Amino acid sequence: MLRLGLNIDHVATIRNARGGAHPDPVRAAAIAKMAGADGITIHLREDRRHIRDGDLEAVRAATPLPINLEMAATEEMTRIAERFRPHAACLVPEKREERTTEGGLDVAGLHNTIAPIVRRLKEAGCRVSLFIEPDPVQIAVAEVLGAPVVELHTGRYAELWLDGDEDGVAKELERLRLAASEAARRGIEPHAGHGLTFDNVKPVAAIPELAELNIGHFLIGEAIFTGLETAVRRMRALMDEARAERAA
Repeated sequence: MLRLGLNIDHVATIRNARGGAHPDPVRAAAIAKMAGADGITIHLREDRRHIRDGDLEAVRAATPLPINLEMAATEEMTRIAERFRPHAACLVPEKREERTTEGGLDVAGLHNTIAPIVRRLKEAGCRVSLFIEPDPVQIAVAEVLGAPVVELHTGRYAELWLDGDEDGVAKELERLRLAASEAARRGIEPHAGHGLTFDNVKPVAAIPELAELNIGHFLIGEAIFTGLETAVRRMRALMDEARAERAA
């Protein structure tokens, strides 16, 4: 079954916009399993714009689901991950001026920086993931680094979908398919995420090698209108439908 990781960062974004404790991302984590999610993703950014240090243990205490900690490849974040020891640690690019993650991590260009961080995270018992573009060079370097997981950036696919560029969508979807296949061929478990919605998720979910989708901003936005449980259940159903239709 294709797993769904629920990113709850933007519950914390809303909380932090006003201060105080509401809405609490811990409550979102508690709802996730009941709604059909298979894991929780949280990104502790250097500027703490959404998830804060105190949220880490509080989220872990609220849910039995495995936690995927997204983090920049820095010494500070590596030390935090070594103490926190999440189920998975996903290295992502991070710039203070960006609104959200703008692309994949250049693991080929940053090999010497990333290699010791991957080693330390693995020694801490974390399942290391690298958030990368669907590019065979990046996947090959991920194998050299010893990362058991890559998460393929679907942001470009999502942008083309919004633009109504059918040819562009088809090309980017094929790039994702080839990248997922190449990762699996190299013994790396491929995941995917960024910008996925009810409208565009099924073609990605149908890629057979993908083991997990991580989705956050869209689902938290939908939760304003329908409630978090309803939003997650619908996404879960669409993912399952995509797999069933492909198998038929």
